[in-house]
Amino acid sequence: MTLDNYNFAGKKAIVRVDFNVPLDENGKITDDTRIRGALPTLKKILEDGGSLIIMSHMGKPKGKINPKFSLAQIKDDVAKALGRDVKFADDCANAGEAAANLKPGEVLLLENLRFYPEEEGKPVGIDKEDPAYDAAKKEMKERQKEFAKKLASYADAYVNDAFGTAHRKHASTAVIADYFDTDNKMLGYLMEKEVKAVDNILSDIKRPFTAIMGGSKVSTKIGIIENLMDKVDNLILCGGMTYTFAKAMGGKIGNSICEDDKLDLALDIMKKAKEKGVNLVLGSDCVAADAFSNDAHTQIVSCMDIPDGWEGLDAGPETQKAFADAIKGAKTILWNGPAGVFEFDNFTAGSRAIAEAIVEATNNGAFSLVGGGDSVACVNKFGLADEVSYVSTGGGALLEAIEGKILPGIAAIKGK
Repeated sequence: MTLDNYNFAGKKAIVRVDFNVPLDENGKITDDTRIRGALPTLKKILEDGGSLIIMSHMGKPKGKINPKFSLAQIKDDVAKALGRDVKFADDCANAGEAAANLKPGEVLLLENLRFYPEEEGKPVGIDKEDPAYDAAKKEMKERQKEFAKKLASYADAYVNDAFGTAHRKHASTAVIADYFDTDNKMLGYLMEKEVKAVDNILSDIKRPFTAIMGGSKVSTKIGIIENLMDKVDNLILCGGMTYTFAKAMGGKIGNSICEDDKLDLALDIMKKAKEKGVNLVLGSDCVAADAFSNDAHTQIVSCMDIPDGWEGLDAGPETQKAFADAIKGAKTILWNGPAGVFEFDNFTAGSRAIAEAIVEATNNGAFSLVGGGDSVACVNKFGLADEVSYVSTGGGALLEAIEGKILPGIAAIKGK
């Protein structure tokens, strides 16, 4: 079943969204991309004459109630975005009456799903090495099913529009789908768009294909790097992982971030790229700072010769040019992870150079997919989000999809 083919008139729909939005110290939203992304799905249900039950997680409360992660903080923002009042259920597992009383066109937002350990389905307070762990895990899986069944009981139809959590087999993202028949469960518009965007990157590649992988650690990106190695023409590795590669090649990296236990892995990646004919682009120079601060003193130095007491915090001018050259001629582009500590205004130049090169290539007909929290924050900060082909709301889910993994949240509906 698809959203377009379903008539929600007189029906209650429970929709899993990803409203895990960033909040400041006063509980105010600093980036509402995820809320805006879900609006087409939510509005379709309401315009059909259905009633809407919205569920999401926020943060990592680890199965305990924590006001810091309460969705009550975003209720008014959701109401403003939808242009109508939103009721709030302060206990997602005891919202049956509130759901039953919903009239067509009304909206109910459930409290944070992760206030219950059953949402994630992991045993709490017991170590994996404990002999009793397996029994505790089995019991929690049963409790997870009951929790999912309770959530399902609130509605006639289930819609999953939370791509950001599609890689998790949680109660609200996968298990709940078992309690709806094929004709009453479907992906939301955002999920459909995400699946299509990933498909464009993996199955409908226009060449040259350039992938940009940033971030601090090689270890968190190794699966995706290895999978991309068989697909890309150019692979840019930037951000903190630059210095692991520099050290692996015998460079002096000062105080720069480095995974000392991954030096062999870095050399292996370089060797594989050469064997497969992939143009691996690494940083040659960087903006080094004498402290991890926006106001630190800086100098441009070789990534292979960073002075003691200094650390690389952004890509240097030569590196920016090399990155831009590998991006501008591409017809398919994937960007995940910044080139530096872009949160500090004085260290945004590398990430900005990447973003601007992607926009130029997109204007020349390339398909560009930007995904992962930091990359999305980058294009938003630079005001360029509307100038790339697609901005993904999924971080881990996007990476796992590009690694070629089956995502439980999608499989639960599509049966794959």
